[in-house]
Amino acid sequence: MADESREHEAPTRRDYIKYGGAVIGGGLLAGCTGDSDGGSGADSSTETTTEATAGTTETTTTEDNAYSVTIEPAGEISFDAVPETWVAENASWGDMGVALGLDKPSAVVLTGEYRTWHYEDIPGLTTSKGDMVSLWQDGISKELFLEIDAGVHFIDPNYMINLIPNWERSDVDEMSERVAPFCGNTSFSAYPWHESYPYYSLYEATEKVAEVFQRTDRFEALRTLHDETISGIQDRLPPESDRPEIGLLSPGSTEPDKFYPYRIGDMTAYKHWHDLGVSDAFEGSNIKSFTSDRGSIDYEPLLEIDPEVLMFYTDKHWTRSDFRDTYLAFLQDHDTASQLTAVQNGDVYPAGGMYQGPIINLSKTERAAKQLFPDEFARDERLYDRQRIADIRSGNV
Repeated sequence: MADESREHEAPTRRDYIKYGGAVIGGGLLAGCTGDSDGGSGADSSTETTTEATAGTTETTTTEDNAYSVTIEPAGEISFDAVPETWVAENASWGDMGVALGLDKPSAVVLTGEYRTWHYEDIPGLTTSKGDMVSLWQDGISKELFLEIDAGVHFIDPNYMINLIPNWERSDVDEMSERVAPFCGNTSFSAYPWHESYPYYSLYEATEKVAEVFQRTDRFEALRTLHDETISGIQDRLPPESDRPEIGLLSPGSTEPDKFYPYRIGDMTAYKHWHDLGVSDAFEGSNIKSFTSDRGSIDYEPLLEIDPEVLMFYTDKHWTRSDFRDTYLAFLQDHDTASQLTAVQNGDVYPAGGMYQGPIINLSKTERAAKQLFPDEFARDERLYDRQRIADIRSGNV
């Protein structure tokens, strides 16, 4: 991971209490049942060892249905059988499991941050979150973990002890022993306590989920679909000199007088921006990412930098028309905001949320490509194969 992204310290749960819901869509917070069809699971009578390399998983199957998977920072985690229920820290890990054909997780920290609208045109995949539980209920209780009784928690143990009030290492150890292991890796934003173990890329993390659920064949198919899709999009992009610099912001309200800026780092939250080759309008300025200093800016520095495009993290999913009728209309009528080039050109767009697994990443990349390069990508054009995702989910790899 690039050193620049290591500078971004993620906001804490206490910051949410301080700032309220204004920047929930920008990642201020945070950050189901799967069948036992193993796909590429090992035969019960064989012993299989995969040599570990930096940032990858070592999987060992010894006897019967037992196997182990190494996921930092938890280390080697042993499973007697493929878990039937699971919990995810956020929509990134949730989407990884869903992309592999699992049902949605039993719980995430905040269900409101799981933007399931990305699933609405995937055959056989519902957007409903049904009985999914929000772990965060004015804190997170051990009693709730006991009640859910999941087979695995894709939650970084250091996330629990550093960001969740009143949780200590002993609490994580207790729940790991009484319920199931905590074996996630918080990779959507950088943390000071994350320096001693690797940040996983989106597909490195998805591979971990695939190995836990013994679905590595589906993972390989997903990775191939991703690589082919992104390569096809990149082949159509204009030269780098013609690609815009974007200002990534979370507005303080629907009629904003302040914004929480984000600097594009190398974390999973920014993957689609890197794939599309756009740059950070705040690069070289003294504007720091909200994830590092919790600060906000008003219109004065925005006018000075004057980004070509403004992208807004928001607290919910906005359709194009609703977003323009709300945010863009306000900015166009605002004495100062109306002087911004992006506002004058109508280049202000919803950026969605912070989290993304394989499906959400393809959806976010498609939408961003159409927003930023409308001359190349038609609004009604489909840039990734929805049916192929459905086939992979069902095991037709």
